[in-house]
Amino acid sequence: MRMDADAFERLVIDELDALPDDMVDGIENVAFLVEDRPADGSLSLLGEYDGIALTERDRYGFGEMPDRIVVYREPLLAICADENELRHEVHVTLVHEIAHYYGIGEAELHELGWA
Repeated sequence: MRMDADAFERLVIDELDALPDDMVDGIENVAFLVEDRPADGSLSLLGEYDGIALTERDRYGFGEMPDRIVVYREPLLAICADENELRHEVHVTLVHEIAHYYGIGEAELHELGWA
């Protein structure tokens, strides 16, 4: 599937806006980003949470850089046949990475069907 960077970013924003309020209302100091690929250039990573989970942090201090949730465009496009499938995969990726922000690990995500 093909989609330019601007259209993909709009799709990610739409999917982020469609998430339930109780999932996103508690998110603080997190930047949501779209990048073409992970730093290693692979197509195997769909998204990434870069930060300290709420369950592991004390508090934010003055001048703290925000945590980051990155959605990778090219890997997601590579696994999707059409826009509906892409929207679903972006949704799952956002939920997965937000779960890491809340301290939910891979094992629990697998149990819940989100990994």
